Amino acid sequence: MSFELRAVSKAYDGSAVLKGLSITLKTGESVAILGRSGSGKSTLLRLLAGLEAPTKGQVLVHGAMASESGKIFLQPHRRGVSMVFQDLALWPNLTVVGNVLLGLSGLPLSRAQRKVHALEALALCAIEHLGSRKLSQISGGEQQRVALARAVARRPTFLLLDEPFSGLDPVTKAQVVEEISRLTRTEGITVILVTHEPLDALALCGKGIVLEDGCIVEAGPWVELLRTPRSRLLEVFKERLGTVPQGAQMDSSPK
Repeated sequence: MSFELRAVSKAYDGSAVLKGLSITLKTGESVAILGRSGSGKSTLLRLLAGLEAPTKGQVLVHGAMASESGKIFLQPHRRGVSMVFQDLALWPNLTVVGNVLLGLSGLPLSRAQRKVHALEALALCAIEHLGSRKLSQISGGEQQRVALARAVARRPTFLLLDEPFSGLDPVTKAQVVEEISRLTRTEGITVILVTHEPLDALALCGKGIVLEDGCIVEAGPWVELLRTPRSRLLEVFKERLGTVPQGAQMDSSPK
């Protein structure tokens, strides 16, 4: 099972954001997408999720044509993906469990099945005790877990994360990162992460992709990328990392 991008480009109002990307993303191989602001990272996630179609090129999901040249053939709820947005995109007028249930819209589930999925997801994210609360009654870190539970409730193959830890204090972020890492191990979810933080990338992903000006400039396992970085971004990452922390995913085996 995989995503495949074939010469994918994306432009807005004639301005190119992504330029001719060709890459395959396989299940079991979690990947961090790195790049400066405006390099096309979030746009790439939206193309994978089916929220937008490429201007040129093709996106295949598990070998089936999902979108091409302004057309979406496979809707988001049929791609086996869930996405956690940078701003979380939660509904403040709903309860915690209401937000998770809303994320199950479009799936062929009965009302009872949706409730089971929602409660299981809350338990997996250790917030089952918050189900009846409104968002105004819980902390920022707990809201991050609500967004994660909403995504996990769909039982996705791929979990797309768009800078999901911005605004969290270091302790809360470490807890949420560990929660996601545990879920990838226990639930068999493959993460595709957009981030600016090297430690987050190493903690959750075994591979990296570096975008510059809408193009892939290097990609591969961390052990290879950080041994001889070609982009300035990875040079800075390597400088910031110093000694790679114990437990970081630095081997080349699938994750």
